[in-house]
Amino acid sequence: MTMRTRSLGITGPRVSALGLGCMGMSALYGEADRAESIATIHAALEAGVTLLDTGDFYGMGHNEMLIGEALRAAPAARREQALVSVKFGALRGPDGSWSGYDGRPAAVKNFAAYSLQRLGVDHIDVYRIARLDPDVPVEETVGAIADLVEKGYVRHIGLSEVGAGTVRRAAATAPIADLQIEYSLISRGIEAEILPAVRELGIGVTAYGVLSRGLISGHFTADRQLGAGDFRAMSPRFQGDNLTHNLALVEALRKIAEQKGVTVAQIAIAWVLSRGTDIVPLVGARRRDRLTEALGALDVTLDAADLAAIEQAVPAGAAAGDRYPAAQMAHLEA
Repeated sequence: MTMRTRSLGITGPRVSALGLGCMGMSALYGEADRAESIATIHAALEAGVTLLDTGDFYGMGHNEMLIGEALRAAPAARREQALVSVKFGALRGPDGSWSGYDGRPAAVKNFAAYSLQRLGVDHIDVYRIARLDPDVPVEETVGAIADLVEKGYVRHIGLSEVGAGTVRRAAATAPIADLQIEYSLISRGIEAEILPAVRELGIGVTAYGVLSRGLISGHFTADRQLGAGDFRAMSPRFQGDNLTHNLALVEALRKIAEQKGVTVAQIAIAWVLSRGTDIVPLVGARRRDRLTEALGALDVTLDAADLAAIEQAVPAGAAAGDRYPAAQMAHLEA
């Protein structure tokens, strides 16, 4: 398998057609095995994956240190090809609680200093605030990242989970490489306004949640017991009748996947890949077997008939329940 590449508005080496979202290796989805997590990062780099995505608040710095450890142990050639994308700004308490976002310029530079140390790198490839700070104009936050770019600590500026208007304001302040936002078969809110806006501006998309936190992976079952601290235990789409409805969508998708001789996860990832060469899906694999399955999506070709069948099985807006609990939805513009 040859890894395809996509631009995302980043100059120089292009990013791989799939990126690896590393959050689940440290937080929010139950326990993960450290050794297996590092082995999965190494396997991804060996397969040609270049984009590694993290956040400084994933496990309160644990995820950045994990990636740093994996990069130090990787062969030099693989380490040099890696592009690290970091989200910042989320405020956490010692008990794991969330208390908002901080996008003040002084805070931006403080967050970056700690991330550089934990990652063990001299620059961050893409830097973005995880959610817009409602008390700080986006121009100030982006301007602070632009200062870091000028000083060589950051290579590219990104955005995360913001609407079309904010994208335009940010892009008028400094060059924006890409927007990271949830996009999958059952999360298609960006298609109406956000996707046209970023395409008009030449900004790429890093799509997270392409398997909707495992919901449309084909591996999640109604009787699965979720541990304490697992985000899905609070996610509306995983609750009661919502879960029953959403898993019925997965079974409809499974029929199409089986006809093509691929897995549900592969066809779901391939669908996101089919949306355009300016979109890079992030896969949240925590194990090498799941990574191998996800990489298989690169060999899946969806023709017009396949896409029509998928649309009929899982039409836009078909999912039951919001993407996040109500309190977190309040922080989203999309």
